[in-house]
Amino acid sequence: MASIIHLPDGRRMSYHLSGSPNSPVVMLSNSLCAPYETWARVVPVLSAKGYRILGYDQPGHGASSVPHDLHTTTFDSLAEDAKHLIDYLGIPKLFAWIGVSMGAATGIVFATKFPRTIQNLIACDTISCSPINAGTEDVFASRVNTARREGSLDSIIQQTLARWFAKSWRDENPAEVERLLAVMRTTSVDGFAACVNVLTSPSFDLRPLAPALGDVVERALFVVGENDANLLQTMAELKGRVDATRPGVVSFVVIPRTCLLCRRVRGVP
Repeated sequence: MASIIHLPDGRRMSYHLSGSPNSPVVMLSNSLCAPYETWARVVPVLSAKGYRILGYDQPGHGASSVPHDLHTTTFDSLAEDAKHLIDYLGIPKLFAWIGVSMGAATGIVFATKFPRTIQNLIACDTISCSPINAGTEDVFASRVNTARREGSLDSIIQQTLARWFAKSWRDENPAEVERLLAVMRTTSVDGFAACVNVLTSPSFDLRPLAPALGDVVERALFVVGENDANLLQTMAELKGRVDATRPGVVSFVVIPRTCLLCRRVRGVP
């Protein structure tokens, strides 16, 4: 069952902390439209290895609320929310931050904003900057418009699952698909819009931050699925920027013939 804290601006933030107080803490940070419970298959795997697991929900995801002005949500504010949470829990340092997509970008911003608070950074499947900074088409705005028009995220969630998982996998795992649908439907339209603002903001650009990673974490691991759109190229570029200043800090792993999120719900770390 999730716990709740109240952030300085009065928003609720839902989180879940499990494991022995003396164990190293691993923070799990989620992708867009994917509240903490999407990690349900991974948590027991990490717990069995002796880690204390901390998960949380971004604004408008799960039981977390959104700010009055949705446009105030940025990667800086998400990083500040996470820092407030670990300070509230009395956790001075994270053994690891594991983030997927938006959660990976948040981890990179957090690491540079709060140096040496993360020992090991694992960033999975993130874009490197907003569409406006990349000079590419904004695919997010139309999704928000669709959700507003339809009054729910149902079609967006269905499209998301179709991108994450092959039809053959969905057909073979109907119970897991239904579980994910139920979890993802706890995201509100406003929460989706607030976090889309994060991803489309002109302030979102990890490329200038990447060279500093070697000075703020001990080690980093970039992970990407071979079939995850163009993320292999964008994450390789980020690694190259780190290597230019601190070679050897970042390891890079490509999982062949797969979408990384598929492995997450199977409980494969």
